[in-house]
Amino acid sequence: MIQLTEAAAGAVHSVIATVPQSIAGLRLMVRSGGCAGLQYEMGLVENSGPEDISCESHGVKILIDPSSIALISGTTIDFIDSREGTGFSFDNPHAQSKGGCGKSCC
Repeated sequence: MIQLTEAAAGAVHSVIATVPQSIAGLRLMVRSGGCAGLQYEMGLVENSGPEDISCESHGVKILIDPSSIALISGTTIDFIDSREGTGFSFDNPHAQSKGGCGKSCC
């Protein structure tokens, strides 16, 4: 469903290790906005929702709201640490274009 690269999973595990509360998983969703109409959002959450769809990749539980699943299913998330910047990168097979910012959009 959603794949994390080893680098992305390592980055998530590193953040989880610094958080004092129990974490249910990494929430992923797609929202309106961004340079090409949609943007990705992700964050650690303490609780999962009753309708969440979940999967696991490299030991990270991923929670996806039902309205986002069709837009991000099959996505691979990587973590990039380079001179140009540091952050997560989404390789989404459903992306129809890249916005002006160079990020894939649905």
